[in-house]
Order: sequence, then structure tokens, then C-alpha cells
Amino acid sequence: MPDPDLAGPSPRDNGFSLAQGGVAALARFYERGVHLGLHVHAEAQLLFASRGVMQVTTPKGRWLVPPRRAVWVPPRLDHAVDMLTDLEMRSLYIAPTWLASHPELPRLGHEFVVAVGTLLRELVLAMFADRADPRRIDLLARLALFELAEAEDAATFMPMPFDPRARRVAEQVLAEPAGTHNLDDLARAAGASQRTITRLFPAETDLTFKEWRQRARILASVEMLDGGRTSVSVVAARLGFSSTAAFGHAFRQVLGIPPSEFMNRPERPI
Repeated sequence: MPDPDLAGPSPRDNGFSLAQGGVAALARFYERGVHLGLHVHAEAQLLFASRGVMQVTTPKGRWLVPPRRAVWVPPRLDHAVDMLTDLEMRSLYIAPTWLASHPELPRLGHEFVVAVGTLLRELVLAMFADRADPRRIDLLARLALFELAEAEDAATFMPMPFDPRARRVAEQVLAEPAGTHNLDDLARAAGASQRTITRLFPAETDLTFKEWRQRARILASVEMLDGGRTSVSVVAARLGFSSTAAFGHAFRQVLGIPPSEFMNRPERPI
């Protein structure tokens, strides 16, 4: 059972009761390095950053949440949050009773990352307006959930295998994403054969081991690049890419933009 002392922010922290309505909006600032340990909310949660990058961990895996991405967390789902940079967090909390009446409920029973398009962005921002009318928030939220169900995007998701041997390999890679150990060495350390690990990764993560390791390297690069503290060429070298161009190609495949655009992106909501 998650420790209640590690619970993340809740609308009740701001004196807002969901009894006033089915939806509450909460904004908070966190410094880089803050960790919200494993916890649950009675409400469903749409979690995103208007500035900065965070990582959300659930039993299924790790979800990187840069700007223009958001994570949907169903009610009562264990999750933890790590602030990879200074972060302006935005959360929408939705009461289970309210959610139960929504037509998209069958598609909202699991966690997922969404790409925040123009309409979803404007709907969410409107819910954070000062002194927003609860009736208006209710209508905005209903429409937002229709958009949410259509916007699933797994590009920044690191699925974790469930088999103990494959999971040990995954944890080795995440602990050292730039590691030079080949799959045979990693498998042997995990008590398995290379053939077994090669079979387990696509079966349990829908990614080959090579694809999974590549994604781990790209997601590790985000923290290094944010704020321009480290150059693209240095990050590429640290993560074991053969060239800056190869790193840029892999980065674009995962996040949809080149590393230079990520580093220089304007700070704008969502």
C-alpha cells in the first residue's frame, strides 16, 4: 500500500472539494529533482507541464512528459512522478462518479500519454482561467475527454517487461543508458540467454530490445538537453551514438522534433 506521506498534490490541497463539481484544476511549481513517491488518487488525473519535463512511473513502465505531452492516470492507479527539470505542473482531477457518466469511459480505463493538439490545449487552458465558472469547467472537461481518447501517443513511453529476467535487463539499461555492454553480457547478468531476452522484449513491450534500448537513450537525453546546459554533440557522444546526425535522427523518431528545436523551444503553455 503506498505511503500516504508520499502522496502527490490533490485538489484538496487548495481547499477545493470535488463535491462542488466533478472537475478540479491545480497548478504547482516543483524544483528539478523533486520526487513524488508511489501514491494514488481517488480521482482520475490528467497530468502535464506548462514548462519543464517530468517522468511518470506506473506498473506498466515509465512515461516521459515533455511540453506538448500529457499523461492520463485513471482513478486509484499507483504512480510516481520525478521532476527532471524545474517544472510548472498542471493537473486536472476528475471525480470517478463524474467520469462514470462520460461516453468515453471504456477507453479511459488505463494510463497513456497523449500528444496535446491545438483544441485539447485550448480546452485545458480555459479550465485554468481565474474564477472559471464550475459549469463551464464541466462542459470543457467533457469535450476534453473526447479529444483525450483520440490523442494517445506512445512515443515517449518506456514499457517495462514483466518477466523477471527481462526486467533485470531493462533495469540495467535504465541505470546506465549509455552503457557499452552487449545483449549477451546483459542477459548473462540477468540469468538468461540472449535468445530468451530477444524473444521476451517484443512479446512483453512491443519493441525489440534494440528499439527499446534506443528509446531509453533518447529519453535519457531529454534531461541532459533541457535548458541548453549540454550541447547536442556532447549528449550524443555520452549516450554512445556514432555521430550527432545519428542521435538527431533517433531523437526525431521518438519526440517528433530535432534536439535543437527541443532545446530552443519557446516556453509556452502545454
